[in-house]
Amino acid sequence: MEGPPAPGNGDISLHNFSARLWEQLIHFHVMRLTDSLFLWVGATPNLRNLAVAMCNRYDSIPVSTSLLGDTSDTTSNCLAQRLARKTKKQVFVSYNLQNTDSNFTLLIENRIKEEMEAFPEKF
Repeated sequence: MEGPPAPGNGDISLHNFSARLWEQLIHFHVMRLTDSLFLWVGATPNLRNLAVAMCNRYDSIPVSTSLLGDTSDTTSNCLAQRLARKTKKQVFVSYNLQNTDSNFTLLIENRIKEEMEAFPEKF
């Protein structure tokens, strides 16, 4: 017979943070699951797109696909791939900002990395 589950095993962790980037208040919502991560990024409560990425043993670049929204906007896919590579988890990303400028997206990604370093247990 198995003993009780290890503390924190199977728990869902929620983490919210915000940042003001280019005069715009951006909100981040992170849901850490057992072996995956869900990240929502936006300024208003919308879910316009969703992408997923995961590492695989056959390629160093995580595989990704769009699950919801405009497939020509690859921002969610790219961010999911980079986070999957960094966390070694299956990562779902919903990037809900009109601004997909590469410099702005880099600011978003850097803010996420800062938060990951400050609160690694939330990712």
